[in-house]
Amino acid sequence: MIDLHGFGDQLLLGAVVTLELALSSLVLGLFLGLLGASAKLSSVRVLQWIANGYTTIIRGVPELLTVLIIYFGATSVLMAIASLFGYDEYIEVGAFAAGVTALGLTFGAYATEVFRGALQSIPKGQHEAATVLGMSSMRKFRRIILPQVWRIALPGLGNLFLVLLKDTALVSVVGLEDIMRKANVAVSSTKEPFLFYLVAAFMYLGLTIISMVLVSYMEKRANRGLTRG
Repeated sequence: MIDLHGFGDQLLLGAVVTLELALSSLVLGLFLGLLGASAKLSSVRVLQWIANGYTTIIRGVPELLTVLIIYFGATSVLMAIASLFGYDEYIEVGAFAAGVTALGLTFGAYATEVFRGALQSIPKGQHEAATVLGMSSMRKFRRIILPQVWRIALPGLGNLFLVLLKDTALVSVVGLEDIMRKANVAVSSTKEPFLFYLVAAFMYLGLTIISMVLVSYMEKRANRGLTRG
C-alpha cells in the first residue's frame, strides 16, 4: 500500500476541484465557441471582425499568460467599471473564477473553428426546406441544425476537452486548490516529489480515461440511426 503521509484525502479534494473547473470551463467554452462560429459565418462584417479578433488573440497567447492576466487584471478592470457607478469597495476575482474565464475563453476560441466547420457542413437544402416549412430561425436552428452540428463537432470537442482537463493544472499557479496544487503542498511537506507527482499523473490519467469513455458513449448515441456506407 502506498503511503501518502495523510495527503490522500487532500488529493481527492483536489481532483473534485479539477473536475469542477474543467466542467465549468467547458460550459463557458461551448457557449463562446457556438457564438464565435455563428459570428464568423454571419453576413455582418463587424461580427466577423470581432470573432476573428477573439480567436486570433486567444489562440496566439499562451494559456498560462491568459490565466495570469485575467487573475491579476480582472480586479482592476472590475473596480474601474464599478467606480463609474459610484461603487468603490474592493472587488477580488478568485482563482476559480479566473481559471474558468481563462480556460473557457481558450476552449471557446478553438471550439469556434470546430463549430464553424460543422455548421458549414450542413447542406443548404436543409436550411431551405426548414424555411419552406415555415420554421422560424430559432426553431430551425434548435430542431434541424443544432442536432447535426453536435454530432459532427463532438469528436473534435471531445479532444479539446481532454486538453482542457490537463490545462486545469495551470490554474494552480494562482492558488487554486486543484490536484497540482495539492501535490505541490504534499511535496513541500514530505520532500517526496517523485511519489506525489506520479500519483497526480495517474489521477489526471484516470480522469482522462473516464472522459474518453464518456465521449465515446456520447458519439455512439449521437450517431445512432445513421447508416454506415
